[in-house]
Formats: sequence, structure tokens, C-alpha cells
Amino acid sequence: MTGTEAPVLFHTAGRTARITLNRPKALNALNHEMVRRIGEQLTAWEHDPAVETVVITGAGERGLCAGGDIRAVHDDARDGDGSASAAFWRDEYHLNARVARYPKPYVALMDGIVMGGGVGVSAHGAVRVVTERSRIAMPETGIGFVPDVGGTHLLGLAPGELGTHLALTGAHIGAGDALLCGLADHYMPAASLDAFLADLAGLPVRDALARHVQPPPDGDLDRRREWIDACYPAGTVEDIVTRLLDHGDPAAKEAAETLLTRSPTSLKVTLAALRRARRLGSLEAVLDQEYRVSCATLSTPDLVEGIRAQVVDKDRRPRWSPETLAEVTDADVERFFAPLGDRELGLAGPGGTPEVAW
Repeated sequence: MTGTEAPVLFHTAGRTARITLNRPKALNALNHEMVRRIGEQLTAWEHDPAVETVVITGAGERGLCAGGDIRAVHDDARDGDGSASAAFWRDEYHLNARVARYPKPYVALMDGIVMGGGVGVSAHGAVRVVTERSRIAMPETGIGFVPDVGGTHLLGLAPGELGTHLALTGAHIGAGDALLCGLADHYMPAASLDAFLADLAGLPVRDALARHVQPPPDGDLDRRREWIDACYPAGTVEDIVTRLLDHGDPAAKEAAETLLTRSPTSLKVTLAALRRARRLGSLEAVLDQEYRVSCATLSTPDLVEGIRAQVVDKDRRPRWSPETLAEVTDADVERFFAPLGDRELGLAGPGGTPEVAW
């Protein structure tokens, strides 16, 4: 494997070190090797006095990262024992926590598509830049999964019920809405990114940003807050759907129709995970919870079926089991949050305090 064929590239320029996710044909989807190598390199750069800033970008023109390698998860859940996926998530979630606590400025260029695991390696960073091409989403309920990589923590912090709407529907948002929801910090045109990177090599982050940041374009969510904040506080997913259908706004009805195409189990577990995440507080405690939930999905039919329908066969016609929200019981949901014993992720120490060892 040559340097340019490696799935993740590292180089330094002046005061900046750069991570480039390098699987453009797979929209830079993260695999286990990439996660491990990024973690190792962050450790090296943390102790390198020549490196003042770390930047993460994606190769190609389509996006930073479309998420984790869900084909590998599909095959492991269908044909294996799930241990490979559990090991991948363990290292990935440690990396997410590491990004959030990194002692040097960690700059994420969230240009193009940024979904799932791509959010995990970017939106926990200290400086998050979006462009007019940014399309950000946590689309897990559409593949029989649940938002992870700290996504329930991030969405739980969004204003009002915007995070609930995004978590359940998996809707894609642009730059303006990413800023509104707290998933990004700065907007600049995509045409400015190369010049921004060049400036970072010789300037402090604040000075480089000042040269290129512009007012963001308007988003869509702010004007939808009325029906989102009115409908999503309901006690159950069924009640949320009913409120959306009864509200009268065409966009609310569209959201309800979207929810009815998602995995009923994923919807109910996602709602519970998001509301529990708000009470847990720290990112590390939420990642511990997400690890329990993610591991539990490996023994459910919807994960394999959802990935099959959306990614493998691409027929877009998943056959969920159970098929309806009414068939998913409280006991079914609670099983996803069961302690894992000696298999716990263990990022949060006593009282939920961070315990990240690298």
C-alpha cells in the first residue's frame, strides 16, 4: 500500500498537523484501521511541540465522512458474532472522547457530506467549520441503528426539540442549521478552504479564521421551531407521530410520514437514549450508554435488514421486525440499556467523570 492509497493520511505544514480521511470512493467511511491510526497520531502530535493545531479533512470533493463502514458491521452482525463491530465501536468512541478533550486546537472542516461517524470525528472538535456544501446528519434510524459517536449528547444539547427531530427523522441539515443546533461554529465558502488551510500553517487559529469566516446562509429549522417544539416533547413516539399529523403544517406531516418509514425499534430506543443523554451530562457517560445500545443492536434483526435495504441491495424497502411502533414494548426498549458487566466501555468514572486513557 502506497502512502496515497492509505485509508488515512497524515502530514504537517508549519504549525499545523493534518488528518486526511482517504477513502473518497467510499465517501471516506471510517474503518477500524483508520480509527486506530488517528488515535495513535493524535497521541504523537499531542507531545510534539512543533504542532500547535490539528486539522481533519476528507479526500475528494463529496464530503468529510459518510460515517462508519456499515457494510462491515452488516457482515459481522449477519455472519459473525458481532465482536469485530463491538471492538470497532470501542475504539471509535474512545476517539470521539479524545477529540472532545484534545489539548490543542482541533479544527474540523465539515465540508460536503458529514454523517454518523463523520460527525463523531468532527463535531466534538474545538473549531468546526461548515460551508455551503455541508450536509450533516445522524441517519441511523433509517438503517435499524441508533445515533452513536456522541450524537445523542450533541443532539440533546440542541435548542428546544430540534435534536429530537434530527435524531428521529435522520434529516440532513446545511450550514445555517448546523450552527443553530450547535454542531458547528463557523461558516466559510468552500472556495476559501485551501487558503484557510494555508493560513493555519503560519497563523494562530483565531487569526486564520478572521480572514475567511463569513455570515452563514439562512437555515430552515428556525422557522419550523413552532411545530417541532410543540410536537416532539410528547411522551412516546406514537404520540409524537400523532401530534405531527394533527398539527396542520405540511412540514410536520412530512416529518410524521418519514418517521413511519424508520425502524420502529430504533425510533423508540433513540427517543429513550436522547432523553437519558440529557440527564447523564458528560459526553463520556453518554458514550458509555451509546456503547451498550450499539452492542445490543447487533442481536436485533433491524440492523442487518436496514443496512441490506439501504446500502447492500439498495431496494430501499426494509422489512422491519417488529413492523409497527405498537409492537415495540417498554421491555424491548429497556433491553438496549442493560449493563454489559466487564464489557462496559468505561469512559466515565465514578459519578460520570471522564476517565479517558491514551
